[in-house]
Amino acid sequence: MITQLRIYTINRGALDQFVQEWNEHIRPLREKLGFKILGAWIIESTNQFVWILGYDGSASWEDRDSAYFNSDERLAMDPNPARNIARIEEYFITAVL
Repeated sequence: MITQLRIYTINRGALDQFVQEWNEHIRPLREKLGFKILGAWIIESTNQFVWILGYDGSASWEDRDSAYFNSDERLAMDPNPARNIARIEEYFITAVL
């Protein structure tokens, strides 16, 4: 399985709203398109949303990620949940345990 750690720094005052929109829109669409959500957390002191996304299908990560961002459902999200993200960090990670 390919696994990616994502750390989003959320605009001040928007963390709860982002989490709600992520749960209602982003998570279900990611899962519909073959991704697995391995966990999601918030760090209130730094206004961050941290999650681990996995994929183990036959298509490449890049192809599935592109399919997500170009899907009709993602393009139709209004308001766009990304409006609340100030900074995105993404790292492919490998388990050692």
